Amino acid sequence: MARFIDIPPQRVPADTLCALLEEFASRDGTDYGSRELSLEEKVAQLRGGLDSGAMKLLYDSDSEHWDLVDRDRAAALFAEDGA
Repeated sequence: MARFIDIPPQRVPADTLCALLEEFASRDGTDYGSRELSLEEKVAQLRGGLDSGAMKLLYDSDSEHWDLVDRDRAAALFAEDGA
């Protein structure tokens, strides 16, 4: 079973966070709407989501992978994790 850790973005060094956001924005299947956005625009949107709390940076300590998820999905994952 996955063990998720909510990583506060302000605790991640700026260059590391930028690299994480760039990697996420360039993943296959990442959809940003009806028009193509530049990598910088995608990263800015992701950063805005983290800053507003709409998105969460999660680390799965079992698989040693990280992901960005919306806050509702994060809440569901933590509810499953605590069950």
